[in-house]
Amino acid sequence: MLMETSDTDLVNRANAGDGDAFAALLARHYDRIFGFAFRLTGSHSEAEDLTQDICAALPNKLRHFQGRARFSTWLYRVVLNASHDRRRKQTTQQQASNQWGDWEKSRTAAIAEDAERIDWLTQAMRALSDDLRDTLALILDDRTHAQAAEILGVSEGTVSWRMSEAKKRLKDMKAQEDHT
Repeated sequence: MLMETSDTDLVNRANAGDGDAFAALLARHYDRIFGFAFRLTGSHSEAEDLTQDICAALPNKLRHFQGRARFSTWLYRVVLNASHDRRRKQTTQQQASNQWGDWEKSRTAAIAEDAERIDWLTQAMRALSDDLRDTLALILDDRTHAQAAEILGVSEGTVSWRMSEAKKRLKDMKAQEDHT
């Protein structure tokens, strides 16, 4: 009996809470929904997912059916819109994924550059005198000049001079390496 009822009548009954009317409407149009979804996506699994999403959302969407066009025409528009929404979402996710990948590459490159600098500095510090290396190590370990002076048993001025001297020698080492 429900299979002989018009789509519009089934929509009205489904909107009134008649589950059998909704089931009859789905049974009548499911293959059409899936077929169109398949043509839009080109993938069986994507079409299945899209069809499932549409069927799950259809009870709420039916409330917006106003009967100006045939139900099947309105349903094609629902499928088309859902397909466009899915594509936009996938594009956005892909762009986010690409941006994440770019960010990760940049982060990895920065880490590698930092590791190179640290390795270079560690090697270069070995060429410094003990007093310059000790002072530089304390400052690199986030000690203030006053704290370094207290630890080393020297004045703050001496720590400042040692830091200036260490920087000058490291700069000279780097320039010499870059030149060769």
